[in-house]
Amino acid sequence: MKTFIIAEAGVNHNGCIETAKKLVDVAVNVKVDAVKFQSFKASKLVSKKAEKAKYQIENSSEKTETQFEMLSKLELSREEQLELYNYCLNSGILFMSTPFDEDSLTTLVNECNLSIIKLSSGDLTNAPLLLNAAQTGRDIIISTGMSTLEEIEKALAVLAYGYSNPSKKPSGFEEVWRTYLNNESYNILKDKVTILHCTTEYPASPKDVNLNVLSTIHSAFGLKVGFSDHTEGIHIPIAAVAKGASVIEKHFTLDKSMPGPDHKASLEPSELEAMVHAIRDIEVALGTSRKFPSQIELENSLVARKSIVAKLEIQAGTIFSEDNIEIKRPGNGMSPFYYWDLIGKKSKNTYDLEGKIDE
Repeated sequence: MKTFIIAEAGVNHNGCIETAKKLVDVAVNVKVDAVKFQSFKASKLVSKKAEKAKYQIENSSEKTETQFEMLSKLELSREEQLELYNYCLNSGILFMSTPFDEDSLTTLVNECNLSIIKLSSGDLTNAPLLLNAAQTGRDIIISTGMSTLEEIEKALAVLAYGYSNPSKKPSGFEEVWRTYLNNESYNILKDKVTILHCTTEYPASPKDVNLNVLSTIHSAFGLKVGFSDHTEGIHIPIAAVAKGASVIEKHFTLDKSMPGPDHKASLEPSELEAMVHAIRDIEVALGTSRKFPSQIELENSLVARKSIVAKLEIQAGTIFSEDNIEIKRPGNGMSPFYYWDLIGKKSKNTYDLEGKIDE
């Protein structure tokens, strides 16, 4: 199964459309499946007095600015997003962007023809945005940082309602839940939704990642699972693929030393390329669940395995014993599995020293 790799540019363009295009160029060169940005208006996303998160303060040169002030610098206008969409289209790579408000969602779907909607962990409980996203009929990838299984299930319930009712608002969550429990609605989720495990910290420590929960989420909901990675380096997302992640999302930047909240937890171009190559190798290496020797192993088995051979010259009629037979390479004679079957029997043939036994 091919892993869908999303190169998360996010806001690492620092509000500059030309930097955003350079990030697209990197994503194209390293052959990821999609490059993703973020679509928001700071005035709709955060109150003007909201403080920055701890990691945003630590990773920013402007320690005293508010979250609103920081995000205002990182906005891309509607026109710039359309320009970026067309740049991706002409570059042959899938454009994605996470909407943080309903106006941004509308722009992305109606004007950028977004085929896959990626929703952030912060909006897992934002029921109106979840509903509107599902009512577009687009596939949805949703991150689940900071969440419990109960919260994930409630989000899935809203998505199921939206897919099943493309132009209707629910009267309350009880109506949403009834729709979710309908098998037909659940089947829509299996076709449309991928759940990303995520640790909301930048950078995240490996001890906080808990990759084993990928199988827990898949068992709980029966949907496709993936991993949105915020750790440093490339080894954790590679391990996630081995654990069953069908989607990998990873932040990248042109230069980790650039100012901004997410650069430190991002990969530089050479690291992103190394991650893509490693994931593609893992996909091939995972193979199938059947245990069988490969063609190259069959060829090597003649050299590596052993056969029963004569320990000394054996005349026809001689009794086979531990004194006159032994086990040596190559493996082109009788299998050592039958060693004890020979012991005590008469030889039908004459064998030279180290001749392979073929009784």
